[in-house]
Amino acid sequence: MTLINSPFFIPEAQLKKAGSFATLFGNDHPLALEIGCGIGDFIVQIAARHPEQNFIAIDIFNQGCRQTCTRIEESGLANILMMRIEARYLMHQYLGRNSLSALYINCPDPWPKKRQRKRRLMNREFIDLVLFCLKDGGELNFSTDFADYGESVGELLSLDQRFENLQQQPYTHDLADYPVSKYMRRFLDLGQPIYLCRYRKKPGLEIPLPQLNKGFRLRWPSEDH
Repeated sequence: MTLINSPFFIPEAQLKKAGSFATLFGNDHPLALEIGCGIGDFIVQIAARHPEQNFIAIDIFNQGCRQTCTRIEESGLANILMMRIEARYLMHQYLGRNSLSALYINCPDPWPKKRQRKRRLMNREFIDLVLFCLKDGGELNFSTDFADYGESVGELLSLDQRFENLQQQPYTHDLADYPVSKYMRRFLDLGQPIYLCRYRKKPGLEIPLPQLNKGFRLRWPSEDH
């Protein structure tokens, strides 16, 4: 792996020592998370539009983390930090209840084969964790270029009474003002639609901390963590 020396790259040990993202950012602005940031196209766009918010970009691939850090540095933005960490582990161990104002998941691995679909990030168990971490009124934004994934997530979220649908249907192909990454643009230029799901957590919900099972790519904390 390439060593990442960027000041915007936060190893887990640094987050653990700091105790919170508010400490790392030096302020208590609302916090948003992008899961699977790729090479950083989306996170730089959304953070530039919302200087009043802090953003965490995470990915599991070292090269993507390195390229994202480069984009953050070139942007001149001070409201983004980058981590190489598994999403559920971060949310479960470090973010906690009512910690996020928004969550963005753009074009995650669709695991297209039927035998692989249990590996998909978006499932009922993960949605429980999302709701635990989102503040009242916090937004869940999900996009995919894979039709089956978009349709299934749209159905799953539209049937969940804990969410308010921000669209008129379970999903939309109209991206409107939603930032478009280079990866998404590749499909749009070929005439292939992006499936976008945008939902808001309803207020007044008491969401318990989900008990997550070990699964694909999930680093489960040791007992002495």
